[in-house]
Amino acid sequence: MAVISIEELPERLAGGRALAGLDLGDKTIGVAVSDRGLSFAHPRPVILRKKFSLDAAQLLAQLQKDNVGAIVLGLPVNMDGSEGPRAQKSRAFARNMATLSDLPFVLWDERLSTVAAERTLIEMDFSRKKRAGKIDSAAAAFILQGALDRLQSLG
Repeated sequence: MAVISIEELPERLAGGRALAGLDLGDKTIGVAVSDRGLSFAHPRPVILRKKFSLDAAQLLAQLQKDNVGAIVLGLPVNMDGSEGPRAQKSRAFARNMATLSDLPFVLWDERLSTVAAERTLIEMDFSRKKRAGKIDSAAAAFILQGALDRLQSLG
C-alpha cells in the first residue's frame, strides 16, 4: 500500500483496527500501538535492527498480533522544514515495507518527539540506563499520539 495523508486514513482504516507508530533509528525501531478506539498510544518493546528482511518480518508479526490496520511512521524533518538523509531513510523504509504489506503508511513530522519522550522519562525518574532502552518506543508513542490527536480533530 502507498503512503497516504492523515486525512485519508479514516476511510482506509477498517473498524476495530489499531494504529501503529514507528520511530525509525539506525539501531532500533521504536514501536507503539493505539487502543481500538484510536485514543491512546501505548509503547511496545523496541525492535533491534539487524537487516531489513529480518526487521520487517519481526515488525509485521508484531503488527498482525496487535491487529494493526495502518502505520504512522515518524518523518525526521529538520527544524527549518527541509528533509535530510534521515527523512529519506524513512521514506525508503515505507516504500520497502509497502512491497511486503498492504498496510497504508502515514508519514508524520516527528520534530522534537525524542526530546519530549526523554523529558517524560526523566520526569518519571528513569535512570539514564533505563531511559536508553525505552526512549525509542516512547518517541514512537509521542509520534502516534500526535497522529491520534489529529484524527480526533478531523471528527
